[in-house]
Amino acid sequence: MARDFEDHCWKDIISSDVLKIYEPYRRDLYVGDRPALLAIDLYNSVYQGDPTKYPEELVDQYPSSCGKFAWDAVEPTKKLFVACRAADLPIIYLTGSVRKNRVHSTNRQSSYDGSNKMMDIHPAFEPKDGDLIIRKERASAFHSTPLVAHLTRLGVNSLIICGESTSGCVRASVVDAYSYGYHVTIAEECVFDRSAISHKVNLFDLHHKYADVMVLDEITAHLENAFPSTQAAE
Repeated sequence: MARDFEDHCWKDIISSDVLKIYEPYRRDLYVGDRPALLAIDLYNSVYQGDPTKYPEELVDQYPSSCGKFAWDAVEPTKKLFVACRAADLPIIYLTGSVRKNRVHSTNRQSSYDGSNKMMDIHPAFEPKDGDLIIRKERASAFHSTPLVAHLTRLGVNSLIICGESTSGCVRASVVDAYSYGYHVTIAEECVFDRSAISHKVNLFDLHHKYADVMVLDEITAHLENAFPSTQAAE
C-alpha cells in the first residue's frame, strides 16, 4: 500500500488549513532512473559534543554541532550509503572549504578551528575510491562548484539527498538542483537540522515544491528493484 503523501515528520505541526492550501502539489513520488547520491556536509564539526545532547545544550561550546539530531541520522544514513553502493550509484560528497579567507555559507558563528579536520567527512561515512568530494563556500552544492559538470559526465538525471542542514545547505542545494532540471528525492531519516521546527517546516515545503521526500525503506526498495543485477552489500 502506498504511503500517504503527507505521512511524514511534519504531520504533528502542519494544520489542516495549511494542508488544504498545498493540496494541488499532491502527486506520485519516485526515484529517478539515473540517480546519484549527494551527501551534503556530513563533516566532523556537525557531530561535536555529547551525542545524547540537543544542539541548544551544545551551542555555547560547539555552535556548529547538530547534536542528537545528527547522531540519530547516522544509522539510517549508513543504510542509505549501503543501498546506493550496492546499486553502483555515483557517490558525491559536499563539504566546506578550508581555503584561507574563504567566504561562508551562512551568517552563523562557527566552531570551525581553522584545521582541515573539522571539514573532513565523518568516519561513519568514509569516502571510498571512486567517490567524489567537492568543497563549497556557499550553501548550495551547485554555487561556484563543478558539480553540474560531474553530473553531466556521469550521465546523472536525478539526485538522492542526505545530510544537513535541512533549512540551510540541503534546502539551497535542492532548490538549485530542481532549477537545473534534476529530479530530487530526499531521504527523510537521513537529513537533519539544529532545530526540529526548522527541519519539519523546510522538509514540508521542499516536499511540495521541489523534491519528493521519501522514507528510507521506500528508497532502498526502489533501488533493489531498479538495479536487480546488483548484489546487496553486506
